[in-house]
Amino acid sequence: MATSPPYPAHPGDDPGGTLRHAHWWQRPWVRYGALIALLTLSGLVILALVREQTGTEGFLVGLGLAVLPVPLLLAAFRWLDRVEPGPWRNLVFAFAWGACAAALMAIVANSFATQWIATATADPAGADTLGATVIAPVVEESAKAAAVLLVFLFRRRDFTGILDGVVIAGVTATGFAFTENILYLGTAFGTDQLTGGSGVASVTAATFFVRIVMSPFAHPLFTVLTGIGFGVAALSADRQRLRRILLPLCGLLLAMGMHALWNGSATLGHFGFFAVYAAFMVPAFGLLTWLVVWTRQRELRTVRTELPAYVAAGWLTPAEPFALGSMRARRLARRRARRCGGRPAARAVAQYEAYATSLAFLRHRGRRGRAGTDFVVRERELLLELWHRRGAARPALDHAARLTAPPAPVAAAPWPPPYGHPPYGPRPHGALPYGTYGYPPYARPAPGNPPHGRHT
Repeated sequence: MATSPPYPAHPGDDPGGTLRHAHWWQRPWVRYGALIALLTLSGLVILALVREQTGTEGFLVGLGLAVLPVPLLLAAFRWLDRVEPGPWRNLVFAFAWGACAAALMAIVANSFATQWIATATADPAGADTLGATVIAPVVEESAKAAAVLLVFLFRRRDFTGILDGVVIAGVTATGFAFTENILYLGTAFGTDQLTGGSGVASVTAATFFVRIVMSPFAHPLFTVLTGIGFGVAALSADRQRLRRILLPLCGLLLAMGMHALWNGSATLGHFGFFAVYAAFMVPAFGLLTWLVVWTRQRELRTVRTELPAYVAAGWLTPAEPFALGSMRARRLARRRARRCGGRPAARAVAQYEAYATSLAFLRHRGRRGRAGTDFVVRERELLLELWHRRGAARPALDHAARLTAPPAPVAAAPWPPPYGHPPYGPRPHGALPYGTYGYPPYARPAPGNPPHGRHT
């Protein structure tokens, strides 16, 4: 670990000169611009395709109904991401990729494959069944998995564990399901307009019940399996290359299999559909929900376990590991900071919590031999970020720790009170006040300077 105060180089410094001589297409703004252009173009094309198939009125009805589960799903995945919040730009990219790029790839590939099979076999009904149970799961899960792969490769610092994979995969699938639901609900509304269906017996009501009420979690459930595979791969050491390749592939294959089972249940009649839903989909959803909640609690335990090393070195106060390992204490700290210092202070506390969590995970990977070659540099960066925000964060976290700490049992001491006076006697000259803590005189950092102690 670092043995001196962290003073990382200025982000613009490049000793090796690699950025100075980089080709124009390797510059970040070029990559971001190309990605935004790709997603925008995909969005315009998918908008035109869906509107062509559903009509303007059907598109508006489908849009209004399809948007209903989106806030709930996004809020659930954001809640899972609260331990170590990832940047908003990653979530925006994931949703946009699912709603635009992945949906466009799925519509084009599924239509082409189904038409080719129908022409080759002269069996349109069989082609539709094969397309729904085989082609669609492979194409759609691969298209959604591409977003997880891109974040895993190009935003590696933000992709450190299972929950990161679950969140990125789930948000991508939520975007994909949003576009798909617009298409299905808009088409159902157009059918009702032609047949005169209305009310509970309409095709729109039946489609809404199956896709929005019964199974809004279906697409996220499938793709989360891929995200778990990438998340476990992120926890693996760099030298375990085979494992880092096979685990995401296994997750993708499981996602395709579950997706195929779900689509195939529609060919089994109403009884078969509800049997698959009750016997497989609901238990799988419950099991994965338990897994991600358990993983979230384990990450909080990692924070409480790893951060005391930085208390001993003087970077954190003794109360901070407990407060940072409790979501309730974190929330109270942000509330306290907002009440005392306004939104800037609350934002500083939230950033402090995120950086401290990243530091705990970095140390955890380092102890297990899974940290990268930039471990020391990254540790120094995180420590310096904490040090710059300590003024707003430390009082708020200490306050939250006092409110949430469990009461310690107090028992009568079997020996006489110290100094011979009840209950504690007078303090000797120079002793610290009772119930206080602080740095030893030789370890106390100078005001405004980060501590210089060796980390353990």
